[in-house]
Amino acid sequence: MLDKKRMRMTGAAGRFVMLVILTVAVLSLSGCMYPKSELKQNQAAPKEAVRNVQAAIEQYQSETGMLPMKNSDEDTPVYEKFLVDFAQLKNKGYLSSIPTAAFENGGNYYFLIINEETKPQIKLMNLVTYQQINDIQSWVNDYKGSHDGQLPKGEQAYPGYSYIDYKAMNKKSPDLRSEYSSQTLAAIMDDTGRVYTDYGIDIMQAVQKKGDAEPGADADLRAVLVDSDMYVPVKAPVYHWVNKEPQAVSTETK
Repeated sequence: MLDKKRMRMTGAAGRFVMLVILTVAVLSLSGCMYPKSELKQNQAAPKEAVRNVQAAIEQYQSETGMLPMKNSDEDTPVYEKFLVDFAQLKNKGYLSSIPTAAFENGGNYYFLIINEETKPQIKLMNLVTYQQINDIQSWVNDYKGSHDGQLPKGEQAYPGYSYIDYKAMNKKSPDLRSEYSSQTLAAIMDDTGRVYTDYGIDIMQAVQKKGDAEPGADADLRAVLVDSDMYVPVKAPVYHWVNKEPQAVSTETK
């Protein structure tokens, strides 16, 4: 009798231990399925963060006459230029905490101030895309350096720009996703080997959606994207309206 009772107790204890092990395993797998960055990003929607930071910089400017932004040099591209100084906003009580979407708090975005001299607005720069373009730039530079200045050119994308031949570099084409439409975008390269994100498709859709008269020939069409959403285009060339469609123009990004 004693042995049977002991066996029953041992069996129950074993089942309990197995249940605990399985529970821990399931929880561990659940955590592995979602990167920490994604879990953190989901805690607060970027749109809500943009609204909160917008209100904070407006109050800050109203009370101090200045904008809480970090210094930059003249050569910094316009859509990378004025980063929000979260330390000022937090230390002076305009924000209780740095948004989880912000790079400064482990998020995937830089918070930028644009139109700083007229009507300051908060916009987001996607750091995932930014890093992808930097990686491609590094591959192109390495190829150029080891092939007597030649570039890994593919087909022409626009006059003065080409797509990139990843096979020539023994690299896999990265999955560049548009912040505006989530569709796949291409990286392009100018004749000096400088790499950009091609937002031509998004610009065309944004222009069509507006339904206004065609843009002026000298208009910088990146502004159409900026006006349409809370994001700035990442590492994008200047686009002009040519033959009823957007065309990247051969000039340095500004």
